[in-house]
Amino acid sequence: MSPRLLLACLAGTALLAACAGPEPVAVPDRPASRVDPGIRVSPETARLEGLARRLAIALGDPAFRARFRARLEASPFPEHKLHLQRTLAGEGGAELRAVARLNGEPDHQTDSVLGAAQALEVYLPVPVHRERWQGEAGLLVATAARDGDLPVAFDLAGGRHLLDPTRPPRTPVLAVVPVETDFDQAPVNGDATCLPPSSCGGGGSLVAPGLYMTKAHFVDDFESWLKGSPELEIQVLGQAGTTDSLTKYRCSAEHQPSPYQWNGDTDWSGSVLLFSQAEMNSYHQAHPGEAFRIVAVEDDDTACELKVDQNRWASFVGTIGPLYQDVTGAIDSGSVTRYLAAGRSLRKFFSKLAAVIKTNDDLIGNAMEDKVVGEFHPGYNWILRADDNVTNGWLNLQMK
Repeated sequence: MSPRLLLACLAGTALLAACAGPEPVAVPDRPASRVDPGIRVSPETARLEGLARRLAIALGDPAFRARFRARLEASPFPEHKLHLQRTLAGEGGAELRAVARLNGEPDHQTDSVLGAAQALEVYLPVPVHRERWQGEAGLLVATAARDGDLPVAFDLAGGRHLLDPTRPPRTPVLAVVPVETDFDQAPVNGDATCLPPSSCGGGGSLVAPGLYMTKAHFVDDFESWLKGSPELEIQVLGQAGTTDSLTKYRCSAEHQPSPYQWNGDTDWSGSVLLFSQAEMNSYHQAHPGEAFRIVAVEDDDTACELKVDQNRWASFVGTIGPLYQDVTGAIDSGSVTRYLAAGRSLRKFFSKLAAVIKTNDDLIGNAMEDKVVGEFHPGYNWILRADDNVTNGWLNLQMK
């Protein structure tokens, strides 16, 4: 530095700050060489790269970054998630125009890229990143279309990096991924077993008769680190009309209304309704002697809508059915002393699955009574079996 420039820099604190230069831009602290060279970026992820890069470059602007972080902090949804398209289009599209300006392109071009993309959510999926990031430029914006896809990340200068799909970097990562959250429904906290018109508040709770889950253990969370906390669901499937196919009758999950609301984890205990007695009675009246299936799912797309390729489903049920003479379903006793017992489920197809689905939900397991599979765990009575007869967890189910 020349003596003249040095004197100028010493003239005041503002000039000192200017001489310090821009904030440092983050790069992954685990190099791309750690990524298996056999893994390639999927076409679906590649289509999301342009939007992720635009957001990263916009976040390089301190003012835009401060506003965006404030919106994340204010989000009432789990993990402080934001719906990306709605966030940028809100307030008359001011932030969308800011993204366009900071990327040096016309507003309509940014708007076109945003409109062509599938619904996306944005958040910091790693808890320690959420706690540590206070709005600094040390940030990466990463995207991956599906679990297991190779994540592509951009630093705030627009540099492209590949991340390890099995573990997050120490550098905070903002994820841009397909929507899993129901942003049209207000967030619900806590498990509840109260039925209207009674409330859990002043009048005591009324437990609905039916099938309840009181404990659950899963051997994995079946979710990649970039997709944040797992979205675990228990779905009750039964015969569709008079066909040979299955359809969904009930789903218990995080965004379902009470008493079916369940925010499960790999080890959970509590009380959540899976299938009410009234629903069972209606099902058995329409389908005499038919068992229903209880299936655990990690949802990668729209909540409580089972999305999986037909071939994947056929493999899922086809490998365990013959091993147990198709005793892979459940049926209630119908007696005064109600209990849940194993039943034969001959319905092996799913009526509403699309032929080609880009985002597959993870099929964790089909619940089977422990005495049927010959596997026992203290405090549990139903086992989650998946392809190749693998055990992925166990549940405690009881009639109340």
